[in-house]
Amino acid sequence: MHSEIINSQKAQHITQCLQLAIMLEVSVDKPGNVSFVSNFKETRIEHFLASAVAALPCFHASAQRGILINEGKIGIDRAGLGGLIKTCSKNISTWQRGGNTILGTVMLFVPIAVAAGMTPTGKNYSFDLSILRSNIDRLVKATSAIDSVELYEAVDIASPSGLGDSPDFDVTDPSSKGRLLKENVTLFEVFKIAQNYDDVCYEWINNYPITFDLAYPYLMEQLKNKPLNVAVVNLFLKILSERSDSFIARKMGKAKSVEVSKDARSVLELGGLETQKGRAHIREFDKKLRLSGNKCNPGTTADLIATTLAICTLSGYRP
Repeated sequence: MHSEIINSQKAQHITQCLQLAIMLEVSVDKPGNVSFVSNFKETRIEHFLASAVAALPCFHASAQRGILINEGKIGIDRAGLGGLIKTCSKNISTWQRGGNTILGTVMLFVPIAVAAGMTPTGKNYSFDLSILRSNIDRLVKATSAIDSVELYEAVDIASPSGLGDSPDFDVTDPSSKGRLLKENVTLFEVFKIAQNYDDVCYEWINNYPITFDLAYPYLMEQLKNKPLNVAVVNLFLKILSERSDSFIARKMGKAKSVEVSKDARSVLELGGLETQKGRAHIREFDKKLRLSGNKCNPGTTADLIATTLAICTLSGYRP
């Protein structure tokens, strides 16, 4: 009974860390994104807040799944990442009417939640990030063709924009699901195909290098002497300056995404929110990103910010 209580508390702790990360990400006014002071025509801040609430049961189930794997009660091949993502996508769609809000974030969070459940914790549920990262890698490599199909069904539910065309197993092609099962194509293999044009897939395949190697160390350094809002905006500019946003690239073309990255680099070099000139350029940058119906929304960068904040909260950061 004692171990059951501990496991329940651990799953709850992981869930709260991930929900907090989503809330913190959307609360920061990042150029071109939805926040408390900036909305899109069809998608507003309340849709993201509702999505953060709707995702809770999925994150809790994911953490519990990881605990079962850690205890040897189920095999890692039964983690069911695709099904967890699909259930989360379905929950989110029933709780808000603003369209796709956080599908990319959920796709990145679910392996983290399961891996956290698998990872032994220290005092106050502190996680060894090297072990956590190793468990993420093991999980995504143990996916199945059923995970692939359920991920495609999650995409069908969320209906994200800017999907583009895949060289194979196109998510918009009705025949893809049958082929995935027939040819036994795992979700890891699907994401390997897509990694060159989608940074969510790139993270999965390469063990989250943007999150762990670029973003997390940078953000933790920023948080030593800066408020959260400044630190996250600086991180946003840092990631965007070094990784052209794959969501923009799919909607507007690679050249446009590279142009946006150059703009982000210029704003960061001018001091971002910390200088008068930087703040003026951020306002202009934000206006530019919101032209043409927000088609230059750096959505993937926002997903990476949320994921970095998730690693921060799991490692003990509190605002």
